[in-house]
Amino acid sequence: MQTSADPQDRHEYPAHWEADVVLRDGGTAHVRPITVDDADRLVSFYEQVSDESKYYRFFAPYPRLSAKDVRRFTHHDFVDRVGLAAVIGGEFIATVRYDRIGAGGVPASAPADEAEVAFLVQDAHQGRGVASALLEHIAAVARERGIRRFAAEVLPANTKMIKVFTDAGYTQKRSFEDGVVRLEFDLEPTARSLAVQRAREQRAEARSVRRLLAPGSVAVVGVGRAPGGVGRSILGNLREAGFTGRLYAVNRALPEGQGELDGVTAHRSVRDIDGTVDVAVVAVPTERVPEVVTECGEHGVQGLVVVSSGYAESGPEGRERQRELVRLARGYGMRIIGPNAFGVINTSPDVRLNASLAPQMPRPGRIGLFAQSGAIGIALLSRLHRRGGGVTGVTGVSTFVSSGNRADVSGNDVVQYWYDDPDTDVALMYLESIGNPRKFTRLARRTAAAKPLVVVQGAGRVPQGHAVRATRLPHATVSALLRQAGVIRVDTITELVDAGLLLARQPLPAGPRVAILGNSESLGVLTYDACLAEGLRPQPPVDLTTGATADDFRGALSRALADETCDAVVVTAIPAVGEESVGDATLAQALRSAAAAVPSKPVLVVHVELGGLAEALSAAASTAPQAQASTRPAPPPPTTQPEQPAPASGTSPVAAAPSEPFVAPGTPGEPGVPGPDSRLIPAYPAAERAVRALAEAVRYGQWRREAADPGKVPEYEDIDEKGAARLIGGLLDRGQGLTLGTRETCELLARYGIAVREAVPAPTPEAGAEAARDLGYPVALKATAPHLRHRADLGGVRLDLADEEQLRRAYAELTELFGKPDELRPVVQAMAPRGVDTVVRAVIDPKAGAVLSFGLAGAASQLLDDMAHRLVPVTDRDATSLVRSIRTAPLLFGWRGSTPVDTPALEELLLRVSRLVDDHPEVVAVTLEPVVVAPRGLSVLGATVRLAPPPVRDDLGPRTLPSY
Repeated sequence: MQTSADPQDRHEYPAHWEADVVLRDGGTAHVRPITVDDADRLVSFYEQVSDESKYYRFFAPYPRLSAKDVRRFTHHDFVDRVGLAAVIGGEFIATVRYDRIGAGGVPASAPADEAEVAFLVQDAHQGRGVASALLEHIAAVARERGIRRFAAEVLPANTKMIKVFTDAGYTQKRSFEDGVVRLEFDLEPTARSLAVQRAREQRAEARSVRRLLAPGSVAVVGVGRAPGGVGRSILGNLREAGFTGRLYAVNRALPEGQGELDGVTAHRSVRDIDGTVDVAVVAVPTERVPEVVTECGEHGVQGLVVVSSGYAESGPEGRERQRELVRLARGYGMRIIGPNAFGVINTSPDVRLNASLAPQMPRPGRIGLFAQSGAIGIALLSRLHRRGGGVTGVTGVSTFVSSGNRADVSGNDVVQYWYDDPDTDVALMYLESIGNPRKFTRLARRTAAAKPLVVVQGAGRVPQGHAVRATRLPHATVSALLRQAGVIRVDTITELVDAGLLLARQPLPAGPRVAILGNSESLGVLTYDACLAEGLRPQPPVDLTTGATADDFRGALSRALADETCDAVVVTAIPAVGEESVGDATLAQALRSAAAAVPSKPVLVVHVELGGLAEALSAAASTAPQAQASTRPAPPPPTTQPEQPAPASGTSPVAAAPSEPFVAPGTPGEPGVPGPDSRLIPAYPAAERAVRALAEAVRYGQWRREAADPGKVPEYEDIDEKGAARLIGGLLDRGQGLTLGTRETCELLARYGIAVREAVPAPTPEAGAEAARDLGYPVALKATAPHLRHRADLGGVRLDLADEEQLRRAYAELTELFGKPDELRPVVQAMAPRGVDTVVRAVIDPKAGAVLSFGLAGAASQLLDDMAHRLVPVTDRDATSLVRSIRTAPLLFGWRGSTPVDTPALEELLLRVSRLVDDHPEVVAVTLEPVVVAPRGLSVLGATVRLAPPPVRDDLGPRTLPSY
């Protein structure tokens, strides 16, 4: 907001200090600077504060503010005197203020770096974490204005405020004098203060999502009087699911006196509802949404699910409507799922919420689902519904969120909720875009350490409805960083469901050793080959032959699980023809009983069904077994649910049958049907899919074990951090951003112990010969023009020149082939020991942070994109894995009898580059190419460094919600 001018103002209104924050209970508030226009708001706020709170603030009875007080608390220069307010519904709920002080506590200006700080929180909002949030923001403002330390005087009885300061995690001193507690604390973020801030962030954001997923009351706004329509459908879905809370229908066109729709209490406005409304589902035309949001805000609704469309997905005008929607909702302390959302589901028996367009409630289970796209959400629910049942055990959904345009609640928020949700064991996410990769990788790393997080990340353009900042990182790089954070990255929703079913039902494998057994030799061989392709270590398949009985399967599985050289078992099964063939239910019971004896090893089943072909063959030969009598009703014929996509063109029912493995009727407790505590074994229609899911579980299990000991960032005594800082500061004084010259690059890298082999310019053959004499033969002659740099394949590099004659001849050949010396920019360089050419890069991305990359130089990295990536700072374990992560890594370790190179020296180089960009965020790009790694030592033959003012790091600032 812009304010009226005041002669005391020394700075323009700092609009960048405005922010939306999530409070401890999951509600939101808007934080902004207090201005001269806030006098009436301040007086109204103060009148609602209790006498006790006023006493704690002013150390004396202070019933009202004088005109002088109001002026003092609203006139700020935004440098030495700053006030911030937390605002909900346009009214102040809390204020914080600092005044810069000098020696003796008197008012001062810069360079004084201490300030007194004081808070006042309305009693009705105490306990919501408002003061803690304001402290983070006022501390960030103070640091920006050159203040390094806060002092606060608090009455001993004001224990809540003392706790706000002491719990913040800053380095502080505490004293007691004249009946007052004096607290002094530094404002520089510490490891503890960041940990406190992030723990509060997790609790607040998780609770904000919990309020949307576990409401005590729901109002559907926009329920049509006639059957059909979005609002009426959602109301029906809520009723059919058996929502345990209070349910209301809202339609402003209801006739007077009509108080019910479909057996649900109905009103013409949210304002007319007696009692609280926790969540409102908004399904009205776009032009009516602001009116509905205002009604909800004034009634105290806690959150909104907006299924209405016509927002950012429709173009620039819609994007502006979306911005206004978010601002309006947050102004009342509400969070939004949507707009253009498919809805939310919570299968908990205590909630049974289906506030979505899915007409069928998913099976209850332990899998959490998040999809930005409604269509993908439908496909995920449908596939889990088809794959989750059967005699191998039921796997269902705990919660489902389809965020639509995700203008407010995003995947980050839902991950915060799932992190400590006791009802969710596995999280599956389809992400079309990642708005804050730095935060997502941080949250994913913490969540993945507790439960699997499986992600499909869209590789195409960002959907029009998603307001996200652009990233310079390629899609493959972002994917690699997600894997580093423990995310299980898959490419399709089929793989997403395959991996999710395994991780929800089975323990993590202890290693890559796989036993294979079954009644089909061919299927066993296919499984064996698939294991090799995925980097697993399969044992030779055990063929039980097609005549194998259930007992044969049970015995073979028991033996395989008891084998200490086996980490997982894949069972392959095909149906046999004949009256003695084993049935699905009998086989499933045999496998479960064997698996239950060794619960620490995962078991998967590849179960090939012939479907209609089996019946056709049996009928034609008249050899079909007679159906046995059963008191149970026959299973109903499969039906196409509305939420299930139609089969693709050309897909036959027979082809679709394998997607429903082990389907059999029954209820828990009957023979062949698992009870709630049974071992659930996932079944797959193809060996490749089962093995791919197992391979992801193996890699994730390895990550979990390594995450327990992430390594450390080594200290090197020869690093001159302060000298590098002085050099960088002097260089940046020349301009906003620059690529360093050769001399400055070598000098800066040398401060971090990175030596670059000297390259002497050779503008003439004589200069080249003189340089070679100084360096000593043999030498290399290189063209450094941009179009020839690092392009030995074009002939721009001549190596092993043993004397001046060879040098002059090579010089003449280069100029004859490529042009004049001033076009080639030739240099002479002493020959390095022979080895493997590699490339090391570091770049700071505004969204993801600093990224360190490594690969082999030349075609491997340029053509095949064979590069590995890690987030900075890199630990010693990260450096070790980085070197081994590229596909061409065997060339470093003695491939085909070659001499292994000095990988410890290479890892040390990676760690030094990581330290450089981590210590100095002004270093926005570093490229070392080529780095020749020899059997002993390495040589950096080329280097470039780019400096720029460091990008703002939003992960180190106060907690804020994303803004438009």
